[in-house]
Amino acid sequence: MFYPLSAFIAYRYAKSSKQSQTSFVSFINRFSVAGIALGLMALIIVVSVMNGLEGQLKQRILGIVPHIEITKTPTQNSSAVSELSKTPTQNSSDVSNSLEVTKTPTSNNEVAQTSTATAKINEVAQTSTATAKINETPTFNTGSRSETPNKNVPQQQYVTLDEISKTPIDSVVASMAYREAEAVVQSRSELRGVQVHGVEPGVMLEHTLVASHMEQGRFDDLKEGSFAAIIGRALAIRLDVRVGDRLRVMVAGASVYTPFGRMPSQRLVTVVGVFDMGSQMDDKVMYMNLTDVNRLMRDPKGNGQSLRLFLNDAFNYLSVVNYLTDTMGVSASNVKTWRERQGPLFDAVKMEKNMMTLMLLLIIAVAAFNIVSALVMVVTEKKGDIAVLQTQGMLPRTIMWIFVLNGLFNGVKGAGIGLIVGIVVTLQLNNFLDLIGSPLALAADGRGLPVEMDGIQIVSITLLSLLLCVLASIYPARKAMKIAPSQALQNE
Repeated sequence: MFYPLSAFIAYRYAKSSKQSQTSFVSFINRFSVAGIALGLMALIIVVSVMNGLEGQLKQRILGIVPHIEITKTPTQNSSAVSELSKTPTQNSSDVSNSLEVTKTPTSNNEVAQTSTATAKINEVAQTSTATAKINETPTFNTGSRSETPNKNVPQQQYVTLDEISKTPIDSVVASMAYREAEAVVQSRSELRGVQVHGVEPGVMLEHTLVASHMEQGRFDDLKEGSFAAIIGRALAIRLDVRVGDRLRVMVAGASVYTPFGRMPSQRLVTVVGVFDMGSQMDDKVMYMNLTDVNRLMRDPKGNGQSLRLFLNDAFNYLSVVNYLTDTMGVSASNVKTWRERQGPLFDAVKMEKNMMTLMLLLIIAVAAFNIVSALVMVVTEKKGDIAVLQTQGMLPRTIMWIFVLNGLFNGVKGAGIGLIVGIVVTLQLNNFLDLIGSPLALAADGRGLPVEMDGIQIVSITLLSLLLCVLASIYPARKAMKIAPSQALQNE
């Protein structure tokens, strides 16, 4: 097979004889290859473990916290004000005349229609009075009626929560009515503060990870009107309760005034299920039926409930928020995401992963730049050979590529060894830990370290290692290219 001359010479030198392999230059060369292999292996292992830990946090915490929550949009109030501002101010006589013209009874039920028209007259008159109070602007008489100018009133369209739930949005797999309240839970022996989540059991059963981590009970047990609750295993241990026990839930946000003073809304609930996500949220969350939570909050019509969106990937929240605010016109203040609660935690994990990656890349860089010292010594040792090649007509550019490809071949050997060993060790990491007697149970199921290998990430790291090897070979290659044959052959 035909090879370029520079690649042929570089490959022959990479497969040098045993006598040359015992030289000091060959030792430095092997040392740099071993350093690249070890650094890449360590980087693959550490990055895979950090990805696994981030995935576990994403599963444990973001499986409980709402991905996106949309609070009540200002549809009713703003629309009412807008309609009032657009209502013309009329006299009661003019209103009655106009209604008599447009609502002339033509059927047998004239009396009923006349009473209806009278009611509408009163309603419009009241609306006109309210408009005069709200919009204190000068009126312009045009014949028998005067209209209020509405040039400065913005024509803004608001979208309702029901419309949002029925609109298909990318990355959103489901939505449900939702309500959250701060409460205090009291058992026979303990008192704890929790977050009460009012949910729809059917949606939670299909689209949440909590449903697949139930130790006892199911979300179907949250029947409407039963005042049943599902709590975390950590909270059940702290309260010393089991399935079937009753708890007293007190909500200060829905307090009422009694002869004994202001008392919080409270209710006895029955524990019907226990979940275990293995996260720090297990002792802070209690699930109840949405209707029961509305009654507990003294809001049976659910005027204070919001809309909860489930995403296929919680990290894709930003595109959904932009669509809601830019396309659907939802106010940014009415959209809450998981980052408002758990953002600092994931930022800390991401920063730690990036710093570990940077440190190990520096180790690979140190090993790669050992190629510089090895190739500089080779250039010094092979000055005569380089001069002979130049006298035979080899171009300086070809000589430069010989040393660049030599460094690349060393990088390929080191990266190949590190890639294979790193993948094997990562796949068998928990077995190796058990073999040396130091198992680490950090996964949700307690089976060991969570490991998640990202193919694109591993390929990027390998290519970056090869790029460092090429960059390290440029200086000695340019030095070899600038050798003058006359000076190099004086002492030969």
